[in-house]
Amino acid sequence: MTHEFEVAKQVRLPADPEAVWDAVATGPGIDSWFMGKHEVDAGARRVRFRMGEFTSEAEITTWEPPHRFAYRATPAPDGSFDAFEFLVEATGGGTSVLRFIHHGFTAEDWGEEYHEGFSRGWDMYLHTLGQLLRYFPGRRAQFVLASGPESSAAPEAWRKLVAALGLPATPEAGQPVHFEVDGLPAIDGVLDYPNAHYAGIRTAGALYRFHERSALGMPIAVGHHLFFEADPEEQSKVWQAWLERVLG
Repeated sequence: MTHEFEVAKQVRLPADPEAVWDAVATGPGIDSWFMGKHEVDAGARRVRFRMGEFTSEAEITTWEPPHRFAYRATPAPDGSFDAFEFLVEATGGGTSVLRFIHHGFTAEDWGEEYHEGFSRGWDMYLHTLGQLLRYFPGRRAQFVLASGPESSAAPEAWRKLVAALGLPATPEAGQPVHFEVDGLPAIDGVLDYPNAHYAGIRTAGALYRFHERSALGMPIAVGHHLFFEADPEEQSKVWQAWLERVLG
């Protein structure tokens, strides 16, 4: 039995509709603020997604640049699927409003806590989209994914992660951040997104994102967007080793 779900968000973005469209309706644009690797083929009306070993394909159901983009994934054998819609409107002064809807059916009977966590995730990603448009306009990022050890699925592991980032127990947006990762130059930036489940750090060349996932029974993960030349696989190995060291 499948269960219907919907998450709807509205955000004001510091860019005109054409720039927002480029970020939400092209593969490299999406990769620069959302997870995974995307390919948007408007001619074939397909969106292809890959993250690790997982792949999926979706049909573009609406293509009206630069204002409306929607696509729906091919349903799984159990009938579950995801569909996404982006509505972009100019609001003057080089800004736009994005209305976003993620809906579909899932085989899981989501409880309220899970649904709230799902909604929080979109808040973080749409905030990251705003950071991309404000601080990295026209630039492309490579996505880097790594997961902590299984023990970091425990709620108390987040405190260890926050401490490893050199942050106080209750960090505040805008505060400077400095920490070191073996194999990388020292990381200096600004905390742009702090709460009990996410830590977002913006530097001159990256948007670093740390995810607390204990409510899902999953370990802490990172999903970074790097705007400098780097090998994503090698970067993933470096961050994997760092997570295992600080959270193991």
